[in-house]
Amino acid sequence: MNANGIIGWGVLAAAFSCGAEPVPGTVYAQPEPVNLPPLMRMAAGGEVRTVSDWESVRRPEILKFATENIYGVRPVERPADLKFEAIEPERAFPEVKAVRRRARASFSGPRGKWSFEMTVFRPAAASAAAPVPAFVLICNRALETFADVDLKVKSEFFPVAEVVARGYAIAVFKNTHLALDDYHPYYAEDGSVVIQDPPFTNGFYACWAAARTERSWGAISAWAWGASRVLDWLETMDDIDSRHVAVVGHSRGGKTSLWAAASDPRFAMACVNDSGCCGAKLNHAAVPCSETIQQDNNNNPHWFCRAYRQFNGKDAHIPFDQHWIAALVAPRLLYIASASADFGAGPWGEFLTARHASPAWELYGRKGLVEDHCYAVDKPFHGGCVGYHLRKGGHNLNLYDWRNYLDFADRHGWRSR
Repeated sequence: MNANGIIGWGVLAAAFSCGAEPVPGTVYAQPEPVNLPPLMRMAAGGEVRTVSDWESVRRPEILKFATENIYGVRPVERPADLKFEAIEPERAFPEVKAVRRRARASFSGPRGKWSFEMTVFRPAAASAAAPVPAFVLICNRALETFADVDLKVKSEFFPVAEVVARGYAIAVFKNTHLALDDYHPYYAEDGSVVIQDPPFTNGFYACWAAARTERSWGAISAWAWGASRVLDWLETMDDIDSRHVAVVGHSRGGKTSLWAAASDPRFAMACVNDSGCCGAKLNHAAVPCSETIQQDNNNNPHWFCRAYRQFNGKDAHIPFDQHWIAALVAPRLLYIASASADFGAGPWGEFLTARHASPAWELYGRKGLVEDHCYAVDKPFHGGCVGYHLRKGGHNLNLYDWRNYLDFADRHGWRSR
């Protein structure tokens, strides 16, 4: 530790053995990115200097690159025959002063039909005269345990009472009611490792295609697509302020919430919780213990398009990084959250993405990440349009995270409109 009370990077790396949580209140030196691909340089050369440069050239080329090389090309956005049917009548929950609505979204493609369920709780006092903003949770855990829509099982992962008490609605859908999430590698009889791919011969994907190609969409994009369909549903409700809807996801759901807001500008905020590699973590910084692109592609080959595998083993040399994806959310709100013992997600790398995406907001005359204090545990950054916090603890979505998301929305006037 030097005279300023800062522990050097070499010391931290030795102590940071993927098991020792940083000491709260201590400021750690961290690795900076090396050869970071510039956000504000257009593919044909020249710097982005105006909003027009960004919106007409740079943003579209980043979106196209990410679609074709990371998340995959969607065969459809909003299906022409999309419809919402109530599953049951509205139900009041007086104990939390909320009203629940449940619906089934159904749609079809040229090769088949599909549907999935969605639920929203709104404050009982919400009305057409006083519509409320909302959060949409992409649930990548068991609904019965972590997002019980009957509220018999309370969970910090889906804190209906707390969110409604703050004057917000909260919606949820289960990611695997769309694309499945179980295509994991396995050992063949000869001892070789087999990397699976999701088949397009049945299920959700098969509504539009018979086979998977190099650039077909993966599960992350499909789940993000589902979040947009929930937003379609919320837009039909006069007691929901659909201009102020945030999309929230944790872990692989955090990777999804980032892409949902990046690809659908109707989302007014993205809450990207403990998303790690291929989410909000910057790859060009040598953050110890964090996951890699190859690990994500091998362990979860269904998440991204096949073309993404060209970057396996090249994390520090890829011609892009996740600050590009985060910048697609500008000038809307972005909140990136980390946890101090979530070593696999690389918390410092998530913070770096917030920092290096911020020039996109500055183009609009707004502040991105405002670093008005040191990077430390339980000291949120809420000063700009890009929020960040490093929560004490491990890989989870809990009340601390939710309260910061709500505080951030409050700070930007969501409940005063």
